[in-house]
Amino acid sequence: MIVLGIETSCDETAAAVVEDGTTVRSAVVHSQSVHAEYGGVVPELASRDHLRKIGAVAAAALRQAGTGLCAIDAVAATSRPGLAGALLVGCCFARGLALGAGKPWVAVNHVEAHLHAAFLEDPTLRPPLVALIASGGHTSLFHMDGQGGMSLMGRTLDDAAGEAFDKVAQLLGLGYPGGRAIEQRAQRSAVRPVAFPRPLLGDDSLDFSFSGLKTAVLNHVRRAGAGGGGRMEEGGIDAVCAGFQDAVCEVLAEKLRRALEYAGCARAVLAGGVAANGRLRLAAGRAARQCGATLTVPRPALCTDNAAMVAACGSRRLAEHGPSPFDEPVSPRATWPRYRGT
Repeated sequence: MIVLGIETSCDETAAAVVEDGTTVRSAVVHSQSVHAEYGGVVPELASRDHLRKIGAVAAAALRQAGTGLCAIDAVAATSRPGLAGALLVGCCFARGLALGAGKPWVAVNHVEAHLHAAFLEDPTLRPPLVALIASGGHTSLFHMDGQGGMSLMGRTLDDAAGEAFDKVAQLLGLGYPGGRAIEQRAQRSAVRPVAFPRPLLGDDSLDFSFSGLKTAVLNHVRRAGAGGGGRMEEGGIDAVCAGFQDAVCEVLAEKLRRALEYAGCARAVLAGGVAANGRLRLAAGRAARQCGATLTVPRPALCTDNAAMVAACGSRRLAEHGPSPFDEPVSPRATWPRYRGT
């Protein structure tokens, strides 16, 4: 089965061709640069840029795969969650493409698609497993049972981990997006990292909360700035980055360890944009080994938003649930209630 995947949930316009849900034949991503000056994604600008780029990106993906639309078995697109206007662009484009070519189309959950990036990284991976999905908009723990059914074990109660990285980077003047900048500054820190709180580690909850950690960073920066004429030294910024990164990674890894113990699983997945962070990959690996579990982490290009994961997820959903109906209105969902496999 060959599936063309379309991803437009936020600020990446992406298309990919995936065979049998495991083999990436092509993957094209256009990263929008228009948002950098605003310190975050502007939904209206994102939608307009998707409109301008989606046709060319999809054509490039088909061309790189050495195939045409006639050889595609289905078209999959992210329909939830994400920016409503951005999702609408991708869904309408994908459904129109499928309808015109006489192919089925499949609506895909973006967070579920992140998990399927692990199956692209390791085609031998099989459930049951525990998955930690950490990105700019979502931080969640799932259990996938032996039949592929998914249940939510824990989720963020406020900011997602990636969102916290972006906001702290903006606070420190490191630009947007902030994850890579914070990791680089943390790596060069020559002093002891600043000690920040580890939220929600004091109980057995599998939920996350990063808003208090973000506030702790803000208060530290204000105190440090007040003692230095309103500015922090470069070494101080590095120490803040190292301390913040340590706190986030320790919380994420510990929650993953607890989830593995609760579920009794021997396999774990770490995915989503934050999974590209090297410190987190090491911490999650140690947490999995403590439980005697193996950890699968997609390569960085498959951690960030991409269409290959959408195509892989669409392939499985098509096989298990059939195509999405053409006679229903296109209704992308920006928000995402507790996961029930839809």
